[in-house]
Amino acid sequence: MSAAGVRTAEWIVTDLDGTLVGRDLRIVEANLAALRRFTGAGGSVVVATGRSEESALPYYRELGLATPAILYNGARIVDLSTGAVLYRRCLSAAAWARLTLLFDGMPDGVWPVVFSGGRAHVRSESAALAEYARRDRIGLARIGAWAELPFDEIIKVMLICDRPGLVDAMQTGLADFAADPGAGVTLVRSEATYLEVLPAGATKGTALRELAALRGVPMDRIAAIGDNPNDLDMIQAAGLGAAVGDGDPAVRAAADVVVAGCAAGAVADLVARVMP
Repeated sequence: MSAAGVRTAEWIVTDLDGTLVGRDLRIVEANLAALRRFTGAGGSVVVATGRSEESALPYYRELGLATPAILYNGARIVDLSTGAVLYRRCLSAAAWARLTLLFDGMPDGVWPVVFSGGRAHVRSESAALAEYARRDRIGLARIGAWAELPFDEIIKVMLICDRPGLVDAMQTGLADFAADPGAGVTLVRSEATYLEVLPAGATKGTALRELAALRGVPMDRIAAIGDNPNDLDMIQAAGLGAAVGDGDPAVRAAADVVVAGCAAGAVADLVARVMP
């Protein structure tokens, strides 16, 4: 708890799904009120999410933010008010070429979604893809071949799986690929059935360090909160790293503090710890 009259963080950096946003895809009311209190006291709020511009923008607007957003799990930092890209990483041409070959051999129940040019592209339809699009509130652009996409502008690939066991299998199967320095990628599990293939070195923590340096904010003046493994390095990078109470066990173990569950106001709990 902060000392009376002292705000101990300049920034609160928050994940969206399972942290700020509940299962109903709405910002938990207690979280919204607390963040408004934090910004009213001079603090800044930064969203850090795996979502795209299209998907994150409604939440950004509801929060009334003017800060850049960390998107695609750290592959982009974007000023959502103008669309200006402040930081970017793309998959290497070698990584993309290798992935397109791997797509044909993926097991049944694994569905690639490829982000490029601000859009999500697919080559097929499935119930799992439809549910993903509904949850993220995005459209899926159907294409005939992966070669239609610009090889040097692939932001990330999501592997949407029918069941968690498939994510485990894909993560194991792609481990050598991720470790290959010639076509390296970053693998991150962002939900129980989502495995993301990101540009090498692209993480929320890396992007947060870049943004903090750009804005001249010391890392020890930043509090970050998340619930899933894709949030791990972000909460470890921040001066105060908080885990959602009903989040992934590994995240809770790594955090400086474990706060309330998502529906109970996890972000509001964090605000209470850094505000008088």
